[in-house]
Amino acid sequence: MALASILWVDDEIESLQSQKLFLEQKGYEVTTLTNGFEAIEYVKNQVVDLVLMDETMPGITGLETLARIKEINAALPVVLITKNETENLMDEAIGRQISDYLIKPVNPNQVLLSLKKIIDNKRLVAETTTSAYQQQFRELFMALNDNPDYNQWMEIYRKLVYWELEMEKSDSPEMREVFYTQKQEANTAFFKYISKHYAGWVAPKSADSPIMSHHLFQFKVLPHVEKGIPTFFVLIDNLRFDQWKAIQPIFAESFRILEEETFYSILPTATQYCRNAIFAGLMPADIEKQFPQQWKNDDDEGGKNLYEEEFFRAQLKR
Repeated sequence: MALASILWVDDEIESLQSQKLFLEQKGYEVTTLTNGFEAIEYVKNQVVDLVLMDETMPGITGLETLARIKEINAALPVVLITKNETENLMDEAIGRQISDYLIKPVNPNQVLLSLKKIIDNKRLVAETTTSAYQQQFRELFMALNDNPDYNQWMEIYRKLVYWELEMEKSDSPEMREVFYTQKQEANTAFFKYISKHYAGWVAPKSADSPIMSHHLFQFKVLPHVEKGIPTFFVLIDNLRFDQWKAIQPIFAESFRILEEETFYSILPTATQYCRNAIFAGLMPADIEKQFPQQWKNDDDEGGKNLYEEEFFRAQLKR
């Protein structure tokens, strides 16, 4: 069975027979045509995985053919091959959503690489991901069993999040199952670690504790403010690190991300405790002592986060 069905359109296709043979030897099925009109009709009636197309052809140009093909099948990848290196042609081709742009003369390996990037990309990424995780599995296993401290736990978590997102590219359900088993083991070990150390972290004058919700402003935000740097603080409620990684590309479209760090939430992680702790710079019990009128317990009626601005102003004064 062929790896993919390729349609190659070029008015000088006879001079490209050696390249056609090369692709066929690599496992691709290659159909050749000499003009855009034939290509449009072929795409209407046949299954095609990718089109290789010359830009300069008699009758109808490659870009005109591209536009007609996209009307028939918008998802069909088209690679434009041309002698024309002008920037405006490249811009127009990219604007019309070509998948790749090759400059003549092309050699067989150039064409093969383009096909692999477009058609085989998902399969190759999945295979590479599976292989890389198999190598990383033992390192994670050893890290989990090496009595990690709170900094090492953050690094373990970052790696687990990375591999969880990478596993979405894998087509191996067996490997995903192996990963989720390892993640569950990590969750169990982390629960035991927190159960043992959390009380010590939140004890008054604790000498060795990670940055937590009530320390976040002091150590991560105020240093920028004190330097006179205009600072916007955006808090997204209940955002886990894996969720951040999922939306990070959206932020990267508008912002340059210079640092990326994690911190430990206080317990409980519910909004009324953590958000108030962040804005007040205090543990909930201390907020209740200093702001008895504003603090609301679980069984009290009314909004639990109505005084964040007041808490924040008090923190800035301290």
